[in-house]
Amino acid sequence: MSKIVVLGGAESGVGAAVLAKKKGFDVFLSDNGNIAENYVRVLEEWDIPFEQGGHSEGRILAADEVVKSPGIPETAPMVRTLRDAGVHIVSEIEFAGRYDSAKKICITGSNGKTTTTSLIYYLLKNAGLNVGLGGNIGASYAYQVATEQHDYYVLEISSFQLDDIYDFKPDIAIITNITPDHLDRYDHKFENYIAAKFKITKNLSPEDCFIFDSDDEITIRHLDSIILRCKMLPFSQEKELPQGAFLKGDKIVVRYEEEESALYLQELALGGKHNIYNSMAAALAAKATGIDNKVIRESLMTFQPVEHRLEPVLSIKDVLYINDSKATNIDAAWYALECQKKPVVWIVGGTDKGNDYSVLEGLVREKVKAIVCLGVDNAKIHAAFENIVGKENIADTRSAADAVKTAAGFATSGDVVLLSPCCASFDLFKNYEDRGRQFKDAVRNL
Repeated sequence: MSKIVVLGGAESGVGAAVLAKKKGFDVFLSDNGNIAENYVRVLEEWDIPFEQGGHSEGRILAADEVVKSPGIPETAPMVRTLRDAGVHIVSEIEFAGRYDSAKKICITGSNGKTTTTSLIYYLLKNAGLNVGLGGNIGASYAYQVATEQHDYYVLEISSFQLDDIYDFKPDIAIITNITPDHLDRYDHKFENYIAAKFKITKNLSPEDCFIFDSDDEITIRHLDSIILRCKMLPFSQEKELPQGAFLKGDKIVVRYEEEESALYLQELALGGKHNIYNSMAAALAAKATGIDNKVIRESLMTFQPVEHRLEPVLSIKDVLYINDSKATNIDAAWYALECQKKPVVWIVGGTDKGNDYSVLEGLVREKVKAIVCLGVDNAKIHAAFENIVGKENIADTRSAADAVKTAAGFATSGDVVLLSPCCASFDLFKNYEDRGRQFKDAVRNL
């Protein structure tokens, strides 16, 4: 019996362990930290041996294959030991893909991937298809392969999940855009991060589709350096395309094979330039799946915003509070600021991932009246923006409740309080969801 060791005891790792157990492997799960109670219960229910608070090196090195959770970096001592010993390491999606014959629509990108993934899932559900939602969103892909049966999967896939794929193949691959992010995990080299993103295309065949932003310079520049044998479906807000989706006046035009359809911008449920791109990508994926134009149009008109992504929370004393906690990089915060039409009190900060704040200076000058820093170390934010908003209009806080109260003090009637942090959340919160929920609770308690 082949031995499978799973490193990491959260959503991804536990899902992989359950699938390994279901497929008859001798499976063991190891986590260097503590495993949450809900995951311990799942492991016990499936009778999967596990350890937490450290690694049994000998037992792990005896594995025929290791499934590594995406949150564990290459620099982790156990990963280095495994690499040195020549033990084969795969990601959860690589492992799960071996046992899944469903059609797969896979979305990656620096920004917009959660919204695009959710939109496509909503479109397929509305078309009456038997579809699962997973990857970096929802339940573990591996756990669903082990316990459910779907004809389609819509999978949001991060660069970390793509790092250890070999044979995994989407039927439709989407790159929403590529901007610097997570460079701390890629030796601070943008090229390494770009290469990780493009792994989503490595196994595409002629009958598969690649959907991409033809306005994104980074994506276009790297198309020439890879071999693509698939159908290419670009989308653009800057030019008309013979195949794909593009902006024409006040409507999105979708050209797929011999057919053309259109949707007026004012009909879209999601506003903002970035969401036009997301809607284009989703419409193309739906067309390539064979979904009727009427379903596509109705779905894009009725879709509800994703939690923690430009999510309106409440309006208090004519001040609108918006939760954009998922904006963990510069580009995501740029989009959030760009689409605001009212004066902004901006809540920003957290664990810096090598941010260059200079690209936001123009937007801050134009849109932001005050800044509330929410993080342990806010020196870079002060250095970047103090001269723009003024010393008296920038404040430091260390909790969501304090940040909301401080922001409310800066805000006046007609303003927007925007949590769009630009940074990871791990200095003060468990994750971006925890940060977003604490923000929403604090707003409701005002």
